[in-house]
Amino acid sequence: MDVRSQIAMVFHLDKCIGCHTCSVACKNIWTDRKGAEYMWWNNVETKPGTGYPTKWENQDIYKGGWVKKGKSIELRGAGKKIGMTNLFHNPNMPEMNDYYEPWAYDYDHLFEAPEGKDQPTARTISLVTGKPMDVKGGPNWDDDLSGTPDYARNDVNFKNISAEEQEAMFQLEKMTFSYLPRMCNHCLNPACVAACPSGAVYKRGEDGVVLINQEKCRGWRMCVTACPYKKTYYNWSSGKSEKCLLCFPRLESGQAPACMHSCVGRIRYLGVLLYDADKIKEIASASENELIDKQLEIYLNPFDANVIKEAKENGIGDSTIDAAQKSPIYKFVKEWKLALPLHAEFRTMSSLFYVPPMLPVMGNKSGELYDTTTKNLWGKIEDSRLPIQYLANLFSAGNQDKIKEILKKMMAVRYHRRQVTVNDIDEAIINEAFDKTGLSKEVADDIFRLTSLAKFDERFVIPAAHREEAIEMLQSTDDHKGNAGFGFNNGVRRVF
Repeated sequence: MDVRSQIAMVFHLDKCIGCHTCSVACKNIWTDRKGAEYMWWNNVETKPGTGYPTKWENQDIYKGGWVKKGKSIELRGAGKKIGMTNLFHNPNMPEMNDYYEPWAYDYDHLFEAPEGKDQPTARTISLVTGKPMDVKGGPNWDDDLSGTPDYARNDVNFKNISAEEQEAMFQLEKMTFSYLPRMCNHCLNPACVAACPSGAVYKRGEDGVVLINQEKCRGWRMCVTACPYKKTYYNWSSGKSEKCLLCFPRLESGQAPACMHSCVGRIRYLGVLLYDADKIKEIASASENELIDKQLEIYLNPFDANVIKEAKENGIGDSTIDAAQKSPIYKFVKEWKLALPLHAEFRTMSSLFYVPPMLPVMGNKSGELYDTTTKNLWGKIEDSRLPIQYLANLFSAGNQDKIKEILKKMMAVRYHRRQVTVNDIDEAIINEAFDKTGLSKEVADDIFRLTSLAKFDERFVIPAAHREEAIEMLQSTDDHKGNAGFGFNNGVRRVF
């Protein structure tokens, strides 16, 4: 057992209000400069929708992530063989138009225009070419436009949902959408690390943060192709690739990343998970219907005496183990089983998990009608306006049962808390919900507290930095545990 520590995150989508404060905070700190204008290391998408860059989830277009080959896996659109043929011409690389061409406004033309009969305007000027341009897209171009023919209906997650279900959902009176904040997932099996010909992309040994060494980067952009979430970007000014670095200077000083610190809805949680690195290849190569369960198996119980012993022998500090025991991520992912990774079928083993969204509580679906005048505060999960299969395509590799299980747990918590505060729910309904989900009143209260009332230090459990141990891991030549994270072994990259 090779115990490692990983900084992991949970985004609670039932709380996201789509304010984009997280994106603006990240933009102001990291990408407000030449060559990075089009980059949004953190962005918030409307779902259903095509996202940023356009149709990033469609790997038939972008060839990102891993694909199962026999008993192992290989990169879908990068790696040694494909990478060499695509080194100077990569047809699967997203273009500027797939993101958007960034622009500013020519305010001189507005303020200094001569007197005339027409109202002067501030013309849009490309930040790439410096020439006037017509704006045709942006990083949030389809915000709040779920249900439109151009965006929602082109969402690739509708691939196995019947046309009748889609049409029923897209009728105006039934239109629904939710928000999906995205950032680098700092995966356990990052495709970007394996794809980089220069060895510039690496995973830190002490906390699992994936970074790009700007001195080693040669701008091959294989990492851009390999990342299935399209969260690695090319700086057209510097000629280097860049990505979210999880605000590691802030983490090392005990502060939450900027996007998380600024989150208005308090949807974001950060903590430590301990995992067994020896199982990564086995789990990443599992069949698609086993991927979710297998990934959850890799995370270890931080209270287990044997896990603690192995962790200490592997150089993990007491403060990190203590942080893992207090981690909100462990509770959401392992204890309560409320959070799932986004698109596990990409096989990167994401360290970012999502609590799926629930629809508005009032309403009931009856045949072709959706009735919001019902006296029943909560309808059945199966009668949701948004097809369960759609959420399953996003978060559970197509398995509807896992989504239903989570939504029923969330509903049980709502029943219980409604009874506590208003006392108008039949006790039999609550008991039935608890019996079906395996929850208790005590656990429901714990879920409610961490979801709704948690203070800052409960949502963000950040371990003390141990750079001295990370340096020892890099310099170690005694055994195979001297790794700079998964994918590196005594200075040699390990690619499956």
